[in-house]
Amino acid sequence: MSLFVIEDHPLYREALGTLLRRIKPGEAVAELDRIGELPAMVKKHGTPEVICLDLTLSDTLGMSGIREVKHHYPGTLLVVVSEQSAETMEAQCLEAGADAYISKMTDSKEMYTTLRTLLLPDSSLSEEDLSNSKLSKRQVQLLAALDQGLSNRDIAERLGISEHTVKVHLWRLFRRLGVKSRTQAIHTARTNGLIQG
Repeated sequence: MSLFVIEDHPLYREALGTLLRRIKPGEAVAELDRIGELPAMVKKHGTPEVICLDLTLSDTLGMSGIREVKHHYPGTLLVVVSEQSAETMEAQCLEAGADAYISKMTDSKEMYTTLRTLLLPDSSLSEEDLSNSKLSKRQVQLLAALDQGLSNRDIAERLGISEHTVKVHLWRLFRRLGVKSRTQAIHTARTNGLIQG
């Protein structure tokens, strides 16, 4: 497996590549400046495990790039990275098919934490002996918070983490449960006895 960065700004492309190498040492990291380079890189490195995609590139703009990448590589984790704030673009990007959204305004430590959470499996899964054994302690906390109707900001304050980290944890929880929304997560959790009520 390999990790791809598609970013037309050389400095930012190199910085993202460096973060990915720190998170997954030994994995090949391919740095591209256009979506058009994808087929050649896939031929060289194989289908990527993750693609970090800039939202505005010379050969594509906005949601069309997300849709194109997801169409050709549906099993690849697609993380959109953009200069625009999450409040402005995140919902549109997720609706277009992105798996996660990171604003370039995020500081490097937070970006590292977010990418690490997305790319590395929950270390707590093997340690926690939960009734379902599918969910980590953090995921059970998130389900309880969702069931109480808490916002991302409220969850962040309760758990002592950033709102951005809450979004990443929710993304992983939804993926684990095979759902796409808070309502579906609560329904699935109740149906499977993961929360009471």
